Amino acid sequence: LYKLRFYNRDEGSTIEELNAKLQLEGSLEKGIARVFIRANMDYKLSYLGEDYEAAIYEGFLSLKPSSSLTIDMGKKTLKWGKGYAWNPVAFVDRPKDPEDTELSLEGFIVASADYIKSFDSHLKTVSFTPVVIPVYEHVNDDFGEINNLNFAGKLYFLLFDTDIDLIALAGDSKTARFGADFSRNITTSFEVHGEFAFINDYKKKFIDSNGNIFEKEYDAKSYLIGARYLTQKDTTYILEYYHNGTGFTAEEMRDYFSFIDKGYNTYLLSGSDALLKKALNITEGNYGRANSMRDYLYLRISQKEPFDILYFTPSITSIFNMNDNSFSISPELLYAGITNLELRLKASFIYGERLSEYGEKQNDNRIEFLIRY
Repeated sequence: LYKLRFYNRDEGSTIEELNAKLQLEGSLEKGIARVFIRANMDYKLSYLGEDYEAAIYEGFLSLKPSSSLTIDMGKKTLKWGKGYAWNPVAFVDRPKDPEDTELSLEGFIVASADYIKSFDSHLKTVSFTPVVIPVYEHVNDDFGEINNLNFAGKLYFLLFDTDIDLIALAGDSKTARFGADFSRNITTSFEVHGEFAFINDYKKKFIDSNGNIFEKEYDAKSYLIGARYLTQKDTTYILEYYHNGTGFTAEEMRDYFSFIDKGYNTYLLSGSDALLKKALNITEGNYGRANSMRDYLYLRISQKEPFDILYFTPSITSIFNMNDNSFSISPELLYAGITNLELRLKASFIYGERLSEYGEKQNDNRIEFLIRY
């Protein structure tokens, strides 16, 4: 990926980047109505120069005519799914960054409702959430094919102290997909969760080492199983296994990286970057997705206030690619001992053979310092 993105520039062995983010959110409530807005502004100073971007992440009107019914209209994130690093059933949300799962996500413009009913039995709660997702020019045009109206729904049960969701998405912007998830506290300190998603007629586009592009259509099945455990010493373990049915095999990924090598060598010999531009074109939204292969393990270990250091939480996170044995390790130090101020020092190191996912990342390591007020 370094060859693909830096073939005609020499940025040296390291690059520096400055990021600033301002998020403003607020709500106004009167009677049965509530308006909520979350605005996000990003500034980046990097080797490419300055870049500024502003967007409304969420902005919607919520009406609550009764205690059991809520109607929302506008831009919002639905946050479907029970996984920490991945959510294969989040059909109406943008994917989380598994390297930083706490980041706010931009929503889609939707109309939705929530109807909740409670019972005094083993089935304690039932709720139904229908969602309408319009996709037109300048309205959710990155959701799928435009000029379509799409429908999604979630049916929730609290049954025998287990949270269960049944989820579906239908419409012409994307192929039909169905999913289910669950979460249960086995004990007060041990929780298990899982997700399963079925995507009908998924179309995967991939490239071979000679630059031939193929498209394969099949029914994709993705699933996740995970657990969260809290020890008596306040150590938290989160472990997840994720199978990405829409992902690439190790051989398909090797072909992709081999074609980049071929394009780079052609550029050195002839000065033509046509092959590299072809590789870049199929990278966007495809090979360039986070964790775009098949099988992954996620492990996060965090310790609250070790050695009685108040407001201090060290942690370490690792993502392991089971298909090519490449992985990342990210240690992190978090300190929140100053009122309204959070300081975080994080490093990321990657390991992998040539032509593996992490072995071919554009950087070997990354260190960042974050100040949040």
